[in-house]
Amino acid sequence: MLGVALFFIGAVLIVNGIGLTGRIEPRDSALFNLLVGVLALLLNVIGLLHASATSDYFGAAGGLLFAFTYLYLAGVQWWGLKGVGLGWYCLFVAISALVYAALSFGSDVRVGVMWLLWASLWFLFFLALGLQRSWRLLPAYTVIVGVVTCWVPGLLMLTGRW
Repeated sequence: MLGVALFFIGAVLIVNGIGLTGRIEPRDSALFNLLVGVLALLLNVIGLLHASATSDYFGAAGGLLFAFTYLYLAGVQWWGLKGVGLGWYCLFVAISALVYAALSFGSDVRVGVMWLLWASLWFLFFLALGLQRSWRLLPAYTVIVGVVTCWVPGLLMLTGRW
């Protein structure tokens, strides 16, 4: 299930990064964010329903960080909100992602690095949305993080090459 989620999260990060350049109107991205958010929500609810150990719950909670990000973003985009609340949520997620990164390094360095990169991206979105500070490279960084940490690993997982 992780490969499926990462594959589509990579796609939505690419679309959102391009959207940050102004090439895609926010409302045009809203539906895709909603679809990916619902997909991540469903996959992680299934994970919760099949959870039997603390690590299973922890993993599903990590996936829900993504689901709620994209669901929240879809609402912000659709209704033309400023996204300040989403920005502060991104700070919560960035800090949580650091915990996931630290714990992942013990079992898979690649996943630990992925969590660190996601934490950095969520932190930049906190700065952009929560504090209304802009960073010129955020669109490109969003696309790069989407490709390197989601799309490519998702493809590798789906083809059995991870």
